[in-house]
Amino acid sequence: MSQLTALLLAGANGHAPLIAASADALVANDPFAASRRIGYADERFAAGITTLTGIVEVTGHPVSEMLVLHQGTLTFSRAGQTLQVGPGDSLVIAAGTDFSLQASPDSLWAWFADIQPEVGTAPGMTVLDRRAHLNPSSPPDDQILIGPAPQCRANNLFQAGALRVGVWDSTPYERRSRGHLCHELMYVTEGEVTLRLGDGERVVNAGDTVFVPKDADCAWVSTVYVRKFYAVS
Repeated sequence: MSQLTALLLAGANGHAPLIAASADALVANDPFAASRRIGYADERFAAGITTLTGIVEVTGHPVSEMLVLHQGTLTFSRAGQTLQVGPGDSLVIAAGTDFSLQASPDSLWAWFADIQPEVGTAPGMTVLDRRAHLNPSSPPDDQILIGPAPQCRANNLFQAGALRVGVWDSTPYERRSRGHLCHELMYVTEGEVTLRLGDGERVVNAGDTVFVPKDADCAWVSTVYVRKFYAVS
């Protein structure tokens, strides 16, 4: 069995390692089956990238997923309203949502999806505001901290079942390695962090999207303020 480790889904420099992978459907009626690349999947959650040019019509989106756009422009039309997102923007599409999507040439986004969404999830789209108001949140446990406890804040902007998506920030800190407590996609909007993993180190810069699977050995070292979008389960 291969070792669980963090995956760079898309970088600020345009690097997207999964771009060479074959496209695959996430679920049987996946509207992005022809353009979706899957980097990680288990029976409930998955992460990867999608590359798309053109128009897709979606009736009852089969999954709930967070998107982080890295390249191109996406224009969503839903219920008479239009939403346009560009590089660095992020949104959540809830399961059951009807929409039309027009993607400019060679659009590319990273995603994290709940492939068995909760029954009764309210359809809709939630745009993540990188300047959203944040509330104090718990720092890492004292047992794994190296040095002073940081000041952490967060705001869940979308929640459905086990999937939570929002914005988090923290002052610098370092913690020891432990199994990651959840699946997490993170898009760093400000700062830089080094993840020390079982197979080496990953420096995550502003503009990078990485996925860390649950139970992957992971230590955190940040020497500057860090702010990120997150999707966790």
